[in-house]
Parts: sequence; C-alpha cells; structure tokens
Amino acid sequence: MRLRVRPVRRLAGRVTVPGDKSISHRAALLGALADGVTEVRGFLEAEDCVRTLAAIEALGVEVTRKGPGEYRIASAGPAALQEPADVIDCGNSGTTARLLLGVLAGCPFWAMLTGDGSLRRRPMGRVAEPLTRMGATIVGRADATRLPLAVRGQRPLRPLAWTLPVASAQVKSALLLAGLGAAGPVSVTEPAASRDHTERMLAAFGARLTRAGLTTTVEPGPLRATAVTVPGDLSSAAFLVVAALLVPEGEVTVTGVGLNPTRTGLLDALGAMGAALEVAVDGAQGAGEPVGRLTARPSALAATTVGGALVPRLLDEVPALAVAATRARGRTVIRDAAELRVKESDRLAAP
Repeated sequence: MRLRVRPVRRLAGRVTVPGDKSISHRAALLGALADGVTEVRGFLEAEDCVRTLAAIEALGVEVTRKGPGEYRIASAGPAALQEPADVIDCGNSGTTARLLLGVLAGCPFWAMLTGDGSLRRRPMGRVAEPLTRMGATIVGRADATRLPLAVRGQRPLRPLAWTLPVASAQVKSALLLAGLGAAGPVSVTEPAASRDHTERMLAAFGARLTRAGLTTTVEPGPLRATAVTVPGDLSSAAFLVVAALLVPEGEVTVTGVGLNPTRTGLLDALGAMGAALEVAVDGAQGAGEPVGRLTARPSALAATTVGGALVPRLLDEVPALAVAATRARGRTVIRDAAELRVKESDRLAAP
C-alpha cells in the first residue's frame, strides 16, 4: 500500500475510535472462564484480539459473531474447557499468549502455544516462573522462557504471593486469572501501578478481589457471565489528539473513549507540556471502565521529563508522545521505558 500524506492547516470534527484492544482480549478470556453467556459489544476485530477468540474456541468455548464488534461467548466455566486438538497460534499477540498461560495453568490437560517470529523472541519466563511455582508444568524453548511452550495445568493450583520486578499488566493478569482456580488467595504486588482492566473486569464478573496499595489479591471462585461494552481505545485516540495539538487551527473531539486512570498517563504528560486538552468523563460502561470525551486544540508545547510511575500509564502511547516532543520547545526526556524494547518490535529504536 502506498499513501501520500499532505500537510494541512486545520483539523476539526468529532470522531470515535475502535474498541480498546486490552479490554477486548480480557472480555474474551473472562467470558471463557465464566459460567453462562457473555455478550460483548465494541470488540476490537483486529488480528490480535481475533487470535484470542480463536484460542478460546480451540478450548471448546462457543463463540458467535452477531455483527460488527458484537459477540456471544457461551461457556460452562473452567471445568468445561477441553484439551485443544492442535497447537494454539497466538500470532503476534503477547497479550493472548501471556494471559492464556494463566488460564491454562488451571486446566488439567496439555496445550501448546506458539506465535510468529516476533512473538517467539519475546520473554515468557516472567509469566512461566510464578505459574510453575503454583503447580503448572510449563516446558519449551530456552528453559521455558520462549514460545513455543507446552502447558499442563492442575486444579487446584497452589496459593501464591508474588512481587513483580517490573510493572506488567500482562503478568499480573495471568496470575490473577490462574488464582481463580487456586486452593487459596493469590496476590500480586507491583513496583508501580499498571493498567487495571483485569481487576475491574474480574469484579464485574463476580470475582472476590481486594486491592491494598500496589497489591492485588484474588480469592478462588467462579465467575458469572455478564455483558461487556468495550470503550474506544485511548491508544488509537492518542494520535488524533496529538495531531490536533500540532496543526495551526481547529478542534478535534474523540467521543466514547476509555479514560481509565491507569491508562491516561499520556494526557498527564501532554498537560505538563502545555497542551490545550479537555477531558470529560461521561460515566462507566460494562466492566467498570470510565468513558468520556477528549477535546484537543492547537497548542504551543514545551518540553517535559517523563519517567517513574507515570511510564506504565502511557507505555503504549510513547510513540505518539514522541511525535508531540518533536514540536515542543526544549528537550523532552523519557526514562524507565525499557519495556518498549521487548514489544512486538523495538519501539525505541530509530528507523
């Protein structure tokens, strides 16, 4: 595909963005673990999320597409999940692979996960190690730190209190999902707060969950099916917002976008740079996610420094922030973002 992009002086309008990728993945996986029918609207039909749907179908879950972004997920809970007949291909989706490891850790059968060349290079040991301590058997390349990985779970798993060396919503989520089938509580402590979509959705599905500071604890127990409406993805909105800040004229409003405070670090960083941004929370959608509107206007930006606890809240938006920084007065510094080097590509490498 060849595209020609011409500069413009003005951007104006109201837009919506596709459904949130992180929440779409979790809606599919919790629907597979819940007893009953989960109705999902706004599901992001991108390849990564479709891989997660295919994975739960391979485990025996009934998935019906009712229309664009609308799915019916019918399951009888974790005890009804079945050994897959073939290898589960996670494609390029690290979220699919890591969260699915947490689901499979509580399933007493063998399953094998693989992915494309990029995903097979990404680290999986940070998930495999705590799940192995809980009682799952995980074998594979590089001492079970790289895909392909074969997993045989057990039920119940052993309780666990785990401290993450690096804030990671994927690792935290995998352990919390495994904890639903443990013999006692499973707790995860982070060095800084990462996105909490899993915790919010677990609560909406009826899980017994407590949070104290940077520690989240889940008690074993069943989930009940519910309805989930997926809000627009802030990561997609980020580029529209930044574009509106950089042109000379106009005003852009993004509606129906997720405004979970563990994801809005970009808005804080842009605010520190002097961006003319308006944020309005309209309420909460299914799974307890705050949703609202973002309005951006042309702005004279100043450089800032980003690091520490703010980074996990804007990790996926660093590329958009970097674009804004090219037009800011002064030198912008982004620290503590090494995690971006082990995504589907090295997002810090210069082209």
